[in-house]
Amino acid sequence: MQVFSQTRGGGDLPTTLQECILNPRASFGGLHTLSSLPPLPSLEALLPLDYASLTRKIFSHLKLEIAGLDDTLESYTHFDDPLNPAPLSKLDCNLYLQELYHGPSRAFKDMALQPLGKLFSHLAKNQRYLLLSATSGDTGPATLESFKGIANIEVICLYPQKGTSDVQRLQMSTQTAPNLKVIPIVGNFDDAQEILKSLLQDEDFLSTLQNKHIQVSASNSINLGRIIFQIIYHIWGYLELARQGEVRLGEEVESVIPSGNFGNALGAFYAKTMGLPLSKITIASNANHILTDFIQSGIYDISHRSLLQTYSPAMDILKSSNIERLLFALFGSDRTRELMHSLDTQRSYALNADELKVLQSHFNAGFCDDEECLNAIKSLSLHQTIIDPHTATGYVLAKKLFPHRKVLLSSTAEWTKFSPTIVYAITGEKLGDEEALHWIAKTFNLPITEKISSLFNKQENLPQALHPQEVKQEILKWLN
Repeated sequence: MQVFSQTRGGGDLPTTLQECILNPRASFGGLHTLSSLPPLPSLEALLPLDYASLTRKIFSHLKLEIAGLDDTLESYTHFDDPLNPAPLSKLDCNLYLQELYHGPSRAFKDMALQPLGKLFSHLAKNQRYLLLSATSGDTGPATLESFKGIANIEVICLYPQKGTSDVQRLQMSTQTAPNLKVIPIVGNFDDAQEILKSLLQDEDFLSTLQNKHIQVSASNSINLGRIIFQIIYHIWGYLELARQGEVRLGEEVESVIPSGNFGNALGAFYAKTMGLPLSKITIASNANHILTDFIQSGIYDISHRSLLQTYSPAMDILKSSNIERLLFALFGSDRTRELMHSLDTQRSYALNADELKVLQSHFNAGFCDDEECLNAIKSLSLHQTIIDPHTATGYVLAKKLFPHRKVLLSSTAEWTKFSPTIVYAITGEKLGDEEALHWIAKTFNLPITEKISSLFNKQENLPQALHPQEVKQEILKWLN
């Protein structure tokens, strides 16, 4: 069986994936993580597998024994093409998009949260759970879509009041299932994520819920279950390149990933560690380029930064929680605990020179500002290709760094979630969401899925935004 670890060491280790999924709390405020990443089976053996079969194969290879996996994989029937939930499209002779947004919420978070919702429901059985979620725009809609109407599971979703697109907000505020509650907060995503983490460590909060016979878990990528499902689509993307004759099996490609909280990139890193032929993983950031600075200098310093609002809001993050799992994989639990203690207390830490070399052996990084992002969207629109602003940050880096290398770019959201930004990039005009959606659809002959178009006909429930210190009491009041 797979052996699990805690990123900061200490305490009793979880012995099953079920424990990690249902109770993501780890010692010293750390995270559960995988202890071993065995080399992949031969790529030739993986090549003929469909997506569900590949998932089962990787779970088995990682020695992750869990009940209900077969039923869980039925969640991909909710995607545009259940047999190919993460298809490729070719932008030019060397650049390929892996379209990760063909699920119900039209963003890459569905790739992991759709199966995780079904699996969580299976594992929880008749136990009552409170599931906490914090979102910068995509995790929230995907979580609510995955868990709506599930008996015995109540979901709290926190999001920054002014930190999402209108469509992302509507995807949350128009949900009507009685087991879902959405709470806008005064602050940014880092504040929302900090509330979630503090609640998971709040003994008074946990004790109060225990007295109500309620267990607590989380849907954010602090939940290891999410990360494991994110390994699969990176392997699938490479295999698709080979199936289409774009690469020879074993030929290295570059991976470019627009990244905020680092879960998508961590899945790619785990796949690379297992032997997927990725040359390096390039992290594309926006003006909040904390990850660029970290990978280029080895210094993670948020002590002097303020979060900037950009046209790629799902990446407006300074404290990327999954970096902690990367630190553990590279440097072990003692060093991870030391570094994270420094981040928690001093708001910064620094790798030494040898550690930086190890980090840079796996990763490149860069960023683009809003102007470059908008220019990329406009440039591709001239070729009848429409991408969202997060994918655009990756496109800028791919063209800048790898003009003659084969690149697999993670496309993280459908254009429908950010249509006003796209129209502004193309025309310089500022339209509302519904008007912008129809302009793009008509101009470029693109469909708008019913999941998106129907949002504008639904009643929106917009509660008052809460300050962080008010959230705990609001949750307890709702659960009464």
